[in-house]
Amino acid sequence: MSPLPSSQGMYFEEFQPGQRIVTAGRTVGESDVLAFAGLSGDFNPIHTDAEFSKSTPYGQRIVHGLLCLSIAVGLTMRSGFLGGTVLAFREIGDWKFVKPVFLGDTLHAEVEVAETKALPRLHAGTMMLAVTVKNQHGETTMKGNWTALVASTP
Repeated sequence: MSPLPSSQGMYFEEFQPGQRIVTAGRTVGESDVLAFAGLSGDFNPIHTDAEFSKSTPYGQRIVHGLLCLSIAVGLTMRSGFLGGTVLAFREIGDWKFVKPVFLGDTLHAEVEVAETKALPRLHAGTMMLAVTVKNQHGETTMKGNWTALVASTP
């Protein structure tokens, strides 16, 4: 395995349980919902039909939960601490969709290193991240754990 450039993300040995990062925010728009519906095939009217959605308990369209999860992954990667050092996204655990996300909401992720486990034979380690996704009001919209395989220092 060739070494990764030093300008990349952090290596496994640089992580310690308790480390935290808060990502930048991202506003979810109609084009995001329509693009995700097209990619996933999920054209449920609660996401895509404004008139239908008025009759639901939410009174408006809600954003696909899996789109919000994908946005959280993207925000985490954009933060740079895992860029180029993640070898595999291994697991999503105990994921809860707590509160709906609406068009125009701005999401950010709060990520904490929960556990680390060295895997010397793979020249890597697994890292469990406790992730909370919040909206612009500081309300938790979803939360759970991600486990990733992260490269060791070359």
